[in-house]
Amino acid sequence: MSSDRFGGPADVVPGDDDGDDVPSTHRSTGRGARHSRREKSAKKGSLLRELPVLLLIAFVLALVVKTFFVQAFFIPSGSMEQTLHGCAGCTGDRVLVNKVPYWFGEPGPGDIVVFKGPDTWTPEVSVAEPSNWFTGALLWLGRAVGVAPPGEDDFVKRVIAVEGQTVECCDPEGRVLVDGEPLDEPYIFENSPLESRAFGKVTVPEGRLWVMGDHRSASGDSRVHVSDRYAGTVAVDDVIGKAAVIVWPISRFGLLDDPDIQATAAAVDPTGLPASTVAASTAAPWAIGLAGALPITAWLRRRRFPEDR
Repeated sequence: MSSDRFGGPADVVPGDDDGDDVPSTHRSTGRGARHSRREKSAKKGSLLRELPVLLLIAFVLALVVKTFFVQAFFIPSGSMEQTLHGCAGCTGDRVLVNKVPYWFGEPGPGDIVVFKGPDTWTPEVSVAEPSNWFTGALLWLGRAVGVAPPGEDDFVKRVIAVEGQTVECCDPEGRVLVDGEPLDEPYIFENSPLESRAFGKVTVPEGRLWVMGDHRSASGDSRVHVSDRYAGTVAVDDVIGKAAVIVWPISRFGLLDDPDIQATAAAVDPTGLPASTVAASTAAPWAIGLAGALPITAWLRRRRFPEDR
């Protein structure tokens, strides 16, 4: 029997296997430390087990955002110079394509749109197709975040005229005419010689658009395909979204302009929404993704560690 320093007997616990008597305070402290270490180890292990689930959630959210809200897009050619860089030897722009504005309306003159080209259009870039499912998945992911070239049938152009309008080129000053009125196009880069860019009147059919690149001398656009069965036009239903923001390289970060090239009086987006509302819609998908991921992650943690509640 041992005594404390005041002469009284210490609170002891029957000895271990070696016969020693150990104070209960020491034993309880040791048990608490071991329990704490086990708990930390369990939590660490749980994070590893939860990681695949969290990655799956992130993938699903990314798929939803890409499908319905915003998609990153790599500019593969120089057809939109100098609004969008895609020239040989330069760093191609990465842009965010906003799909929300066209929930409420259709593309309007001046919009820069990404779309699936008609089957009569010649691709502006050549893209090697993946040889197996793994490289295909990597290509899909790269296109989703805007680091891989788009598909050969993906194009980016500016809307010049919409259904029911008549477009032609050119007036005595070499300008494109829509319904007989010349367009104000300050963004044009390296215009083609007048004789090579002239075309007769084309009335845009219902549900279709007439589109042209800002780099007129290097763009395979509606004018180049005017003799096909669609008279050079593209379907509104094939529009993926509106190019809204250059996000890379950082030195070129900024919003993309959609000037009123037909000089209409309305100071709102073609969707009919105020410009501030349309601009805010670009940020909305990121907020939606964050709002969806956090509660799911917290719910998984509460299920695993109910004592944390």
